[in-house]
Amino acid sequence: MGTFREERRGAVELWTLDAEDTRNAISRAVLAELEARVARVSGGQEVRVVILTGAGDKAFCAGADLKERATMSEAEVRAFLGGLRRTLRAIHTSGTIFIAAINGSALGGGTELALACDLRVAAPAAELGLTEVRLGIIPGGGGTQRLPRLIGPGRAKDLILTGRRVNAAEAFAIGLVQRLAPEGRLLDVSRALAEQIASNAPVAVAAAKRAIDRGLDLDVEAALALELEEYEAVLRSEDRLEGLKAFAEKRPPVWKGR
Repeated sequence: MGTFREERRGAVELWTLDAEDTRNAISRAVLAELEARVARVSGGQEVRVVILTGAGDKAFCAGADLKERATMSEAEVRAFLGGLRRTLRAIHTSGTIFIAAINGSALGGGTELALACDLRVAAPAAELGLTEVRLGIIPGGGGTQRLPRLIGPGRAKDLILTGRRVNAAEAFAIGLVQRLAPEGRLLDVSRALAEQIASNAPVAVAAAKRAIDRGLDLDVEAALALELEEYEAVLRSEDRLEGLKAFAEKRPPVWKGR
């Protein structure tokens, strides 16, 4: 059974999907563990950023475990898809920030997992693709919706309708990934990014994430109203006062997350 190895450094956790024998595919067991993990960190303040990666250097996540899928009934496939959609939405909407450290191939559900994260960092060997049409299906874990919102509908159709894969350089050029890591430094780059985010006020980071993500589906006036609502919320926070005090005293702030 694939499980996650966990490493904690301060407010940052690294989750490594340790299932190299299946190219870190998402089995039912993996999905259940991932859902439980997301619920744990989303319900507290101790973990501010999670880095998701795959074991080895071949695959970040090969998507659904197709060998397991072949043994499943249509009802079981629908139940699995429902769990996948629920878990990816929980990542997308979590107040915790998620970073995908893409160490190798991320195909189908693997790309959808990366898309649900807030930011994506790619190793030189990374390869991404929503290849479902090649199997007679379509992306069902949010890929047809999250990808066009990230890179635009034209580029998304180019990838989804052809089922083609893109390498790290092209993924960066079209905005699918936000950082490229030098060879052998994927986790260093991902950790530096995570620590930079984790050093900021957690209430402000969560509010900014909500304003960006929720505003994408609104017209500009409604989105600006949402931004003001989130601003008002942080304006009343203890962390805002701590930030001002720390700046005046020339010291690092001690955030309370409220």
